[in-house]
Amino acid sequence: MNQTLAIIKPDAMKKGNMENIKKDIIDNGFNILKEKTLLLTDEQACSFYDIHKEKPFFDELVEFMTSHECHVMILEKENAVEEWRNLMGATDSQKAEIGTIRNKYGTDVSMNATHGSDSNENAIKEINFFFND
Repeated sequence: MNQTLAIIKPDAMKKGNMENIKKDIIDNGFNILKEKTLLLTDEQACSFYDIHKEKPFFDELVEFMTSHECHVMILEKENAVEEWRNLMGATDSQKAEIGTIRNKYGTDVSMNATHGSDSNENAIKEINFFFND
């Protein structure tokens, strides 16, 4: 079994989609090992998304991720990173395959409902970022 980090982003939280997304996660064979709802500070968001700091959308991303609560989870499943990314769908919600989480609950490329680790290595780093106890 592998683990990955999942975040239900502020847009999906504001729309009340947390429970629907969690149901999709469980219905697709994931175990939710740990979870918590939090409001990211600017410092936390800047640190978490540090890899994007030179990109033009960085400030907008930080502002978005600190605009409302998000829900972070450790998901477990065989091939968890790949399976979670498949379930989320394409980054741009308007291009995401029908039935994926981003297709169902996202709006566009920035308000796309969820985040997922992009590699096993980053999954470990991201899990430790939020669940370092």
